[in-house]
Amino acid sequence: MNIMASQNIQRLEMGVFNELLEAKRRLERGGMEMIDLSIGSPDTPPPDFVKEEIIRHASSDTNYGYTMGAIPTFNGKVAAFYEDRYGVPLNPRAEVLQLIGSQDGLAHLATALVDPGDIVLVPDPGYPIFEVGVHIAGGEPWRMPLREEFGFLPRLDHIPKEIAERAKMMVLNYPANPVAALADQAFLEEAVRFARQNDILIVQDFTYSELVFDGQRAVSLLSVPGAKEVAVEFNSFSKTFNIAGCRVGYMAGNAEVLRIMATMMSHTQYGIFYPIQKAAEAALTKGGDFIRKQVALYQSRRDALTDALTNAGWNTAKPAATMYVWTRTPKGWLSSDFVFQLMEETGVVLTPGSAFGAEGEGFVRITLVQPEEKLREAAARIGGFLKT
Repeated sequence: MNIMASQNIQRLEMGVFNELLEAKRRLERGGMEMIDLSIGSPDTPPPDFVKEEIIRHASSDTNYGYTMGAIPTFNGKVAAFYEDRYGVPLNPRAEVLQLIGSQDGLAHLATALVDPGDIVLVPDPGYPIFEVGVHIAGGEPWRMPLREEFGFLPRLDHIPKEIAERAKMMVLNYPANPVAALADQAFLEEAVRFARQNDILIVQDFTYSELVFDGQRAVSLLSVPGAKEVAVEFNSFSKTFNIAGCRVGYMAGNAEVLRIMATMMSHTQYGIFYPIQKAAEAALTKGGDFIRKQVALYQSRRDALTDALTNAGWNTAKPAATMYVWTRTPKGWLSSDFVFQLMEETGVVLTPGSAFGAEGEGFVRITLVQPEEKLREAAARIGGFLKT
């Protein structure tokens, strides 16, 4: 029997992340002690009150059935959180939709909205699912370059008129993975004007909304006047509250987009485990102190790593947000060559910038998901590698 993937799936390739994992496992089998700074999965536990909610509700025999979507109180808790944190009023019934993690929602939004041949503007470098979701739907990604000289913001005035007229969606991601940049109010206002002028839906991935340093705060796209007419915003509990494995998130904004997504999900999903929903509600209502501690933790790690790398001879700037450091490769190295050679010789695992798009060449992404002593050790190993 000749079994073949669909044409849309055939357009996808196994990425460098799989190659990194295979190389890491091989080196571990050979006895090398690895320091993995490649995957953005939190290494610290969620707050105790979140764990307690899961335990308490999981002990009830009645909580193991289908939830068939968000429990009645969930959307209201999201709306209250959004108004408190970002000054954005939301209608819980029409402008909030629970998701099985923001990645799931981002992966399926294109399926719900994009027809074959539709153009979707995506950031380059960018989180891979932005482009992969478009390919699966049969759409055509058009890559918006994010360059250091422009603060890693796309130049919307550089998008050709014929592309803007054909585009159906534009994906933004601020605070940004992998480039660890912030978008200010002025840029978000420009994006809303651009979307209104060209009849484009903005899809803003706001996953790292709370991991912002040096006393700054991220701006919600939905706080821009008129944004709800042209935009949706995705958010997650994974990075903010360290419950990445629980798979719960939400999207907010344009009511018609949410209605379309809800219709599709009614045929594909039966809801999230009740105890996880209750834990997410607790995070939204009780998590203020934990968020402050989380920011302090990652800011301290950022400073420890960037200072140690700079002292070791690799000049590295401090990012404004996220759990990542995005920095240029040492002179003379392609990003993939540098990452794999470094791993083979030192056991330190980074991610080549080329994994996130052509504009990522010449950069690497380093995650902050290790204790400070491990980050300093990684910097010392890297420093030794650079001196050889």
